Amino acid sequence: MTVLSELDETSTPPDAAWWRQAVVYQVYPRSFADSNGDGIGDLPGITGKVPYLSELGVDAVWLSPFYPSALADGGYDVDDYRDVDPRIGTLEQFDELRTALHRAGIRLIVDIVPNHTSNRHVWFQEALASGPGSRARERYIFRPGRGEHGELPPSDWTSTFGGPAWEPVGDGEWYLHLFAPEQPDLNWADDEVRQEFLTTLKFWADRGVDGFRIDVAHALAKDLTEPFASQADLEADIWGDAHPLEDRDEVHDIYREWRRLFNQYDPPRTAVAEAWVPAHRRSRYASPEGLGQAFNFDLLEAGWDATTFTAIIDKNLELAQESGASSTWVLSNHDVVRHATRYALPEGTDLVAWLNHDGAEPQADDERGRRRARAATLLTLALPGSAYLYQGEELGLPEVADLPAEALQDPTYLRSGGEQKGRDGCRVPLPWSADGPTLGFGDQLAHLPVPAGFGRFAVERQESDETSTLSFYRRALAERRRLQTGETLDWLTPTHPTVVAFTRPGGWVSVTNFGSSPVPMPAGSVIVSSAPVEGREVPAETTVWLQQDGAHGG
Repeated sequence: MTVLSELDETSTPPDAAWWRQAVVYQVYPRSFADSNGDGIGDLPGITGKVPYLSELGVDAVWLSPFYPSALADGGYDVDDYRDVDPRIGTLEQFDELRTALHRAGIRLIVDIVPNHTSNRHVWFQEALASGPGSRARERYIFRPGRGEHGELPPSDWTSTFGGPAWEPVGDGEWYLHLFAPEQPDLNWADDEVRQEFLTTLKFWADRGVDGFRIDVAHALAKDLTEPFASQADLEADIWGDAHPLEDRDEVHDIYREWRRLFNQYDPPRTAVAEAWVPAHRRSRYASPEGLGQAFNFDLLEAGWDATTFTAIIDKNLELAQESGASSTWVLSNHDVVRHATRYALPEGTDLVAWLNHDGAEPQADDERGRRRARAATLLTLALPGSAYLYQGEELGLPEVADLPAEALQDPTYLRSGGEQKGRDGCRVPLPWSADGPTLGFGDQLAHLPVPAGFGRFAVERQESDETSTLSFYRRALAERRRLQTGETLDWLTPTHPTVVAFTRPGGWVSVTNFGSSPVPMPAGSVIVSSAPVEGREVPAETTVWLQQDGAHGG
């Protein structure tokens, strides 16, 4: 029997395929809008900005973790998967946000963090209190230490954030944490763990959530057969499709079980995998029997190059066809340097070193970065599939590279001994107003300092400027919604090696000039462009959408 969630009468009508070509806007709650002046963004703050999101023209909001957390990793260390951090709001306020979004025709996707809990989670506290050999420890990955008294870790593995991947608990045993010590890995071979997450997914789906973004989706299943491989062996390309800790075939047993739950709802709940895996392995996460979609991060790592973009687009459309899913297009998120800044830096810049130099060396050409960012955005919005936007990119926000050391919160910075600044620079709160101590984010100082220079990117300043990045995004998203039909494209023979051009169903054309000089524009009337167009040329570093003569957009 199909289960219906308790949606509001005014919510969007059921549409099982709504996600296939949706524009999804990622909200990082602590940095979006602060309604009570405590320096931390919150759910009422997001609810108050629903009209802004509606005018922007997005189809869904992806809400990064809002659960109770000590913030050892920006909320990805979860204390309780079925509650709201009191600093961010309450379950009732979550319901108010869901209702406001649905009334505006906007779906809601929430982050699920299944690889690990926080070390404050009731299960982990029970595991610590219960001791070696206990049932409570079977939910996590505990192993005896090496050495006469267990004083050495079970292996030499290192965590993603630096330092050992094992933490001692004082009784001869150690627990595995692929990330921070405050994030102990769960044992997904344990049935109780599997059932607990099914209960959590049902809790949010019954509450009206439309879909889920699955954090570290590739790492749940692990082969912990001893003796353990060395760290050098883990990093070596010797495993093929059977790495001990990542992207194991049996992880898909978990997601098939989740899919059966999702399909009990009308419409079925959606899911998208954060799976950093080789391209040929990605389609399994996106299959109809699995999560349904998987992030394509290829453009996050691509340089500003027509040939590279074309190859990535071709490959990912092929993978989407193979999986039966639609592709996903991502240029920025909460884990990477913002694309307006990546495109402002010389090709091949070491972003870690650049951040460590407070963004002073090499110099970023901010104007060029924003121009390229707008062109890349318009190109990706023209593609078949879903587009995932990160809060603030619609304002043209750059990376904040010169945050003071005392403000940094990312465990990457703390665990690397300051050798890597981490991801705080893309998580700085949004500027809503041109003036004030937090530029409209809240009444008091924000949890991360908002640069005074962000005032020029403020929403209130851009809303009245037809040439602003915000106005450009609004036009582009409105036209995309009008034009986007079908999930195919036909490549056009490029008129120049720097050009990427294709037609879409309905007879409209997208042309991107990656070069530094104008190129001839195909026939047709301009629908929207990422930069001003004069005459019949596509300017340098610009994307233009055209309606072909005699054709009509659908």
